[in-house]
Amino acid sequence: MNVLLLSATDGEVGILKDYLNSGATIPHNVTLLVGGVGAIATTFSLTRALMQQRYDLVIQAGVGGSFDAEIPLGAVVQVTAERYGDIGAEDHDDYIDIFDMGLIDPDKHPHSNSWLVSPPHSLAESIALNKVTGLTINTVSGNEHTIAMRRSRFGCQVESMEGAAFHYVCLQLGVPFVQIRGISNYVIPRDKSQWRMKDAIINLNNWLIDFLGRA
Repeated sequence: MNVLLLSATDGEVGILKDYLNSGATIPHNVTLLVGGVGAIATTFSLTRALMQQRYDLVIQAGVGGSFDAEIPLGAVVQVTAERYGDIGAEDHDDYIDIFDMGLIDPDKHPHSNSWLVSPPHSLAESIALNKVTGLTINTVSGNEHTIAMRRSRFGCQVESMEGAAFHYVCLQLGVPFVQIRGISNYVIPRDKSQWRMKDAIINLNNWLIDFLGRA
C-alpha cells in the first residue's frame, strides 16, 4: 500500500522518520511530507503532492489541543469530522460563521451539515482509537472569551491549525484519509507549563510505527 504521511512540522514525526531511516522493514511504501503550519500551507503542499502521485491512504499526523477534559493529555485520537473555527465575521460581540452568512452551502460537497466528514473506509474504521471531532483555527485559542465562544458555538473536542484543510483537499480529490492527533494540552488560557508535548509526540509516533507495521 502506498501511504502519504503528512505533518505540519518535522518534529511531530521525527521519531517515525528516524525509525524508517534506521532500515526498519514495514509492509508499506511510506512517503513523508512536511506540509507546513496552518491551513494555507497544508492546502498547497497536500494538493501538489496528490496531483503528482496517487496514494492508497493519506494520514495526517500531528499534535492538537483538547476542549474535552475527558481526553487524557498524551492520548492519541482519530479526528473523523472537522469544522472551520474562524472563517466568518465578527458582529460586535457575536461571531457569525461562513455558513450562517450564506456564503457556502453547508450541505454542498465536500461539506455535510457544515462538517468535513471522513467517508467510510475499512482501514479507517478498523483503527481502535477514540473518535473525536475537530475545530480548525488560524489563531490557537488562548483566552477565556475565545475559548468559551468556540466551545459553545461549535462543540468540538479538539483543535488544530490544519485539520479542516486536510479533510477538504482529500474529500475534493477523492483520496482515502485518516487524521491522527496526539493531545498535547487542554484548551485553556495559555499556560505552556501544563502542556505534555513530549508525551503527545512519543505516543503519536509509537502509534504510527505500530499502524504502519501491520500488513
